[in-house]
Amino acid sequence: MKTTQLKTSQFLGAVFLSILGVSTGAQAETYQGVQTVSSAVSRADVASQARAAARAGDQFSEASYSGTAPVVNSGLTRDAVRAQASQAARQGDIYSDAALYGFPAPTIGQADRAAVRAQAREAARNTTAVPL
Repeated sequence: MKTTQLKTSQFLGAVFLSILGVSTGAQAETYQGVQTVSSAVSRADVASQARAAARAGDQFSEASYSGTAPVVNSGLTRDAVRAQASQAARQGDIYSDAALYGFPAPTIGQADRAAVRAQAREAARNTTAVPL
């Protein structure tokens, strides 16, 4: 019989704690009624501000939809930019393993395209490897 009373007391304790938790957690919100709007700006001023905002476009849109990007004037000529690009290409990738660990950068050969093709064909003819 004692086991039944223990289970009943545990059940009643759980019910009491759950009712206590629900009663403290549920609180009603107060109703403030309809709020009145008081503005210091006239209707004509609001209308002119609305027209200006409509002409300005959506300020919170994605950048790709916000219109054309402004032109950036760097002050460099096209030839100067090309010279800088050529110099950067000759220096190689400064973020590669070769640059980080001091390996020599690959160089561009001065061989003619036709000569390279002829060498490749000759090497293909003289090889004994079986093609895959």
